[in-house]
Amino acid sequence: MANERLQQLSKHLGANLGGALLQGQVAIITGSGQGIGRAAALLFAQHGAHVVVSDLDGAKAEEVAKEITDAGGSALAIQGNVMDPDFGKKTVKATVGKFGKINHIVNNAGFTNDKMLHNIDDATFQQMLDCHTVAPFRLIRAAAPYMRIKEPEKRENRSVVFVSSTSGVHGNTGQLNYSAAKSAVLGMTKTVAKEWGPFGVRSNCVAFGWIQTRLTGAKEAGASIKIDGKEVKLGIPGRAGSSDVNATADIPLRRPGEPTEAGASILFLASPLASYVSGQILEVTGGRGI
Repeated sequence: MANERLQQLSKHLGANLGGALLQGQVAIITGSGQGIGRAAALLFAQHGAHVVVSDLDGAKAEEVAKEITDAGGSALAIQGNVMDPDFGKKTVKATVGKFGKINHIVNNAGFTNDKMLHNIDDATFQQMLDCHTVAPFRLIRAAAPYMRIKEPEKRENRSVVFVSSTSGVHGNTGQLNYSAAKSAVLGMTKTVAKEWGPFGVRSNCVAFGWIQTRLTGAKEAGASIKIDGKEVKLGIPGRAGSSDVNATADIPLRRPGEPTEAGASILFLASPLASYVSGQILEVTGGRGI
């Protein structure tokens, strides 16, 4: 169903907008082995981009890259933990070595490690900052020589897209660490827009609400990841299914979003359709919180 929706959306965009939106451009998308990142990677590729598929899970990164190349696209898979100090430099070096340039950076990689405020230890708090703020900073800094192009005639469409959350905009019970990190992303977005705007680089942020991924599924489903050898359980305790009317009563569209819909919002911000959009926070929530 997700792949079918993805194909329909891409076909619709191409037919109505005159073809590929990112033809020949190079995009690094972190956390793109699954979920929202995967959906974005496939959409970017379908619109002509060379996609760097980066993920903690190397096998999943390879799968997405293969899916792109099998469909006639261009991709490079990179396994790595965005929190590693050298991740940014290594990723930029590999990208430029393969494709020769960088047009877009999508800081999508992330996870949650929820606890109530009075139970959060220092390491769990710092972990969210390291993943959602320090890691994007290092990657963008490493890419600076390829993004800050002084000669206007040499510039192509270039952008930085941050991924935040409504937890970062409005706060959320049990997510002080995650909310703090995702709130910092808003300031980073606007600062990059101001510093790199004179070089023609746009910087925007998507703050997602309830998108159907392993982070928003039921914690009882058992989804988890391993960070530095330690298991982190993902999901929300007692999460009602998407068909539960009560769970979506405060969403005007009365349903959670799909990863493909989330990926499409990222594609929009990276594309020429948003050529005069910079420093903005786009809430993709189905109307929740308005």
